[in-house]
Amino acid sequence: MALYPRPLSVGDHVRVVAPARSLAYVEQGPAGRFVAELATRRLEELGLSVSFGANVRVSDMFWSAPGKLRAEDLIDAYSDPSVDGIMSVIGGFTSNEILPHLDFDVIAEHPKFLCGNSDVSALANAVYAKTGQVVYVGPHWSTLGMRDFGEVTRDAFVQAAFTDGPIVWEPGDWFTDDDWFINQDGRVQESDDGWWVIQEGLAEGIALGSNLGTLGLLSGTEFMPSLNDAVLFAEVTGKYTVMDFRRELVSLLQAPDGHGIEGLVIGRFQTASRVTRLMVEEMVASIPELRGKPVVANASFGHTNPLLTFPVGGRVDVSVEGGEASISFPRV
Repeated sequence: MALYPRPLSVGDHVRVVAPARSLAYVEQGPAGRFVAELATRRLEELGLSVSFGANVRVSDMFWSAPGKLRAEDLIDAYSDPSVDGIMSVIGGFTSNEILPHLDFDVIAEHPKFLCGNSDVSALANAVYAKTGQVVYVGPHWSTLGMRDFGEVTRDAFVQAAFTDGPIVWEPGDWFTDDDWFINQDGRVQESDDGWWVIQEGLAEGIALGSNLGTLGLLSGTEFMPSLNDAVLFAEVTGKYTVMDFRRELVSLLQAPDGHGIEGLVIGRFQTASRVTRLMVEEMVASIPELRGKPVVANASFGHTNPLLTFPVGGRVDVSVEGGEASISFPRV
C-alpha cells in the first residue's frame, strides 16, 4: 500500500530544490526575478515559510548543477526536521542523473510532501518505486510565479497539498499555452473543448507517469516502478507529434510488465504539436495493447495551463462509459 505523506498546514516550512535546471535559470532578468518573487510570496500567503537548497543556484553551461550536489540538496531537505515539504524549482532534462546519488533509506524514514512536474517525473516515479511513498506531480515552485490565469492550478495544488480527501478532476473549458515566464502581459485564454473521450472502459489502479519520455528513461533501471495495475498518465512537450507520442507509449506497453497498464490518461498537447482529437482516436484504435482499456485525452496536466495535481503512486479510478468520463483519486 502506498504511503501518503502528511498534508501541509499553516506554519509549515517548504524547501525549494533543483533536481533539474537551477534557480539561476529562472532568475534571469527582470521577468525572471518577478517570477521568483511572486512564487515565494504565493507560498508565504498560504502560511508557509520558504527556504532554498544550498546548491540551487549552482549552474553549468546546461543550467544545472552536478547530479551529486542536486541529490545532496534533496536529501538535506528530507533529513532536516524543520522541513515539512519540498518543491522543485523548475523542470529541465537531467533529473534522472540524481537518482543513483539519492539515499532512499533517508527518504523512506522521513516521508514528506514533494511536488514537481515535467522532468521531475523521473524523481516522482523513482521515489515511489524505491520507497512506496506518494509524490505529487503538479506545479513547480516557479509555476506559482504566473501572474494571471493561474487560479485553477493553484487551487488544485492547495487541495492536494493541504488536504487528504479525494481529488476529483474536472474537464476544462479554456487553456493557455505561451511563454508566460518571459512576458506576462497580453496573454490570451484559448477555448478548450474539454476531455476527449477516446475509448470506453473502467480502471482502478495506481497512478504513474506524467512526462512520457521522462518515464521511459527509467525503463530497465531499478528506479522504474512496476506497471502492473497501473493507470498511465502521459504528456509530452512542445512540437512532439502524435507519432513521437505513439512510439514512446508503445515502448512502455512492450515492457515485460506493460500488459499491466489498465488505463491511459493523456495530457493536453501543446498547440505547436498540431495534434488533433482524430489523430489520438486513430492512434489508440490502432494499438492492440490498449483494447478494452479506458482512454481519456486532453486532460489538464503537462506543459499547458491549467496544471492539475495528482499523486504518483496513489490509487486512481478512471471510468469511461456512454461518452462520459470521470477521473478521481480517493487517497486512501
